[in-house]
Amino acid sequence: MRDELFRRLLVSIPQLLLMSFITFLFIDLAPGDILAQYRFDPRISEETVREVEAKYRFDKPVIVQYGHWLARAVRGDLGYSFSRQADVSSVIAERLFNTFVLSFLSVIITWMVAIPLGIYAAVKQYSWGDRIMSAISYIGMSLPTFFLALLLMFAVYLGRDLPLISMIPTGGMMSANYEQLGFFGKFVDRALHLVVPVTVLSITALAGLQRISRGNMLEELRKQYVTTARAKGLPENRVIYKHALRNAINPLITLFGFEFSALLSGAALLEIIMNWPGLGSLMLSAVQTQDTFLVMGSLLLAGLMLIVGNLLADVLLVIADPRVRR
Repeated sequence: MRDELFRRLLVSIPQLLLMSFITFLFIDLAPGDILAQYRFDPRISEETVREVEAKYRFDKPVIVQYGHWLARAVRGDLGYSFSRQADVSSVIAERLFNTFVLSFLSVIITWMVAIPLGIYAAVKQYSWGDRIMSAISYIGMSLPTFFLALLLMFAVYLGRDLPLISMIPTGGMMSANYEQLGFFGKFVDRALHLVVPVTVLSITALAGLQRISRGNMLEELRKQYVTTARAKGLPENRVIYKHALRNAINPLITLFGFEFSALLSGAALLEIIMNWPGLGSLMLSAVQTQDTFLVMGSLLLAGLMLIVGNLLADVLLVIADPRVRR
């Protein structure tokens, strides 16, 4: 298994290089000029613009620009964000924790709720509970994230007269008086601002995961080994949780690896609607302003998370299923 993980790490290197080069090429082909704000600023001389071009090889072919960026990235220098007027590393670091908290809480809530609901729906197939959860899942899967966010924000606005709902903010990451609050007050304020965005992300992710969990459990419950276990007189809970669930969980572990890789990608539209300062909205803004180095830094981080997520899924599969180890 250790050799397999090492082989996958080696394969991931050319994948990262290819992905980064294609992105760099597309940004270069897009209309616009990353130094437009410098060229049309009367306070900045043409000599200064030429120095910036020479420093980052903007006056060279795209392959030379990419090689220069890659050499700097290997040394830990992701470049300069011209739209944010700061180093790319510091710009990403400012948004990193915000997106991680939002996505991590959403993933935890989704998996804690979706798996038990999927098991219940499979065991109680065609019951009223199964039908109701199926209907809710279909609705959750069909609603776009931004539309669901708008609905929840409108619902919170209408419920302003209710004691608990009136405490929930409809946007932002902190209140205006955040700095005047104590430690506990700051914690509560941040938690209240997380309610709506975490709920939106959890509902949309929960709908699909619950359906996948239900389908996997139904497939396992219909197999011969489950019938044999029941014929031997094993308790139903043991048949479900020790036998069927252990086999049904394997595809979900693979899915968890991809969800882990998306922890830092954020939800751009949701972050924009909710005024949440995360990596998703930062990435969208960087693409719009053709901020090459900021786009590349965000993409490189997303690619590394994808590799780590896949490796984590492989390790969890070995732990959950000894057959994979052999």
